[in-house]
Amino acid sequence: MELLGEQKRCLDCLVSSIEQLGGRVEIPMLEEIAELIIQTMRGPWRYFHTSEHIFEVGGSVDPIEVLAALFHDLVYVQVDHGVSFNISSALSPFVKEVRSQLVEVRSQLVIRDETELPDDAMYHLVASVFGFIPGKALSPFGGQNEFLSAVIAAKSLEPFLPASTIAEIAACIEATIPFRPLSPSGLSAIELLYQRLVSANRDFKLGWSDAQTVEIVKRAVRLANRDVENFASPNSSNFLDNTWNLMPETNHELGNANLYTVAEYRRSLQKMEGFLKFLKPELVFQQFMQEPDDATYANLIARTRKNIEVAKLYFGIKLITIAILEALSYRLGRDIPISTMMGELRAGSKTAVLEDYLPKKQSAYPLESQLEREVLNLLAIGRNQESPYDIKNSPVATFIIKSIGFAETENFLKKAQDFFAGHISSEEFLSYCSPDVIDTISSGVMKLFDSRKMALGKVKLAHQTLS
Repeated sequence: MELLGEQKRCLDCLVSSIEQLGGRVEIPMLEEIAELIIQTMRGPWRYFHTSEHIFEVGGSVDPIEVLAALFHDLVYVQVDHGVSFNISSALSPFVKEVRSQLVEVRSQLVIRDETELPDDAMYHLVASVFGFIPGKALSPFGGQNEFLSAVIAAKSLEPFLPASTIAEIAACIEATIPFRPLSPSGLSAIELLYQRLVSANRDFKLGWSDAQTVEIVKRAVRLANRDVENFASPNSSNFLDNTWNLMPETNHELGNANLYTVAEYRRSLQKMEGFLKFLKPELVFQQFMQEPDDATYANLIARTRKNIEVAKLYFGIKLITIAILEALSYRLGRDIPISTMMGELRAGSKTAVLEDYLPKKQSAYPLESQLEREVLNLLAIGRNQESPYDIKNSPVATFIIKSIGFAETENFLKKAQDFFAGHISSEEFLSYCSPDVIDTISSGVMKLFDSRKMALGKVKLAHQTLS
């Protein structure tokens, strides 16, 4: 029922938007498109980039924004482990898969050479908006997903809307390519988009006035900024909630709650912490000719900077915590499930967890800033939402940070990174830690093992009694 409800909502968005734009409405064809969109957005690894996300990004006011949002995340190679079978046939005339020269990447998608590309007006229009040329190797972080999504949008909507409108939709999707630095010439990504739209208007005879072209770019900025509005959430906990939904999309092992290993969980934290460490707040949101106005834009950047600072410290402490658990797990073996060290996720279970054997501790060091207070609160009380693969609060991390204090986190994290990289052994890392902390956590893990041993003993005793 939920699936059918989402398809109906998607169909309603398609029909309403096309009608508002004066396009041709063919319900059976649009039903197929709605099914394609929702089936793809409900892929097994979609936790954040879901159908609900596309409805939120599109809003309900501007029909071009609504349509662009429906298609903008249709292709997400890193999340879906490739291109969905249902949409690959629409892309194969324009893109091919080739073996990558990079060891860590087995293959990559490349735009076909000019001699291979069909004479397809919609494809060439989208390529012009993106500035992509024949033979170009596509990068997951350089517009690959957005470009392929825009191609599908153009081909899907070609029977219903004119080329000029489809170009406007493609421009909105192009603007959602995230976190792009200034070009060597000093232009922003959105300024370069404007230049390409001026050229596309001329080359494809789209009929836009200069003022219309400016408004097309402003609309693209509005949509792109809604796509990342979570970064400027007034509540850091909301930002972290969405971050926790993003992690299993590219760390698929987290989908198996209680089965993923300590090292797998650590690697997922490392990826996100590494991304946040180098992300510049100024690259998250876009601005073009006072869209948004300077005051609004400055507020978005300020809130984003604050959320990133909270998240970096939060992830740093989580990494310190998992480093201790991983180092201790090496005493048992490699690839130890995290549930072995910490117990299973509660989820109605009454089995013991590591938290049960840690003392309630007051902070040994005074908090020096609002940042420290906020991060401690997030660790102790938790994010707003539970996730399918993790609890929302961090009792072990809370115990550790209350024991060592925030002033030690930077040096402690460097040691943890040395351990992760194999520069120091697990025992060397543990020797750097506070003996009281290590002894308390080790004791807690042993008590957790004892509780399991006792539970098994009860089962054995029950069988003996029955026999």
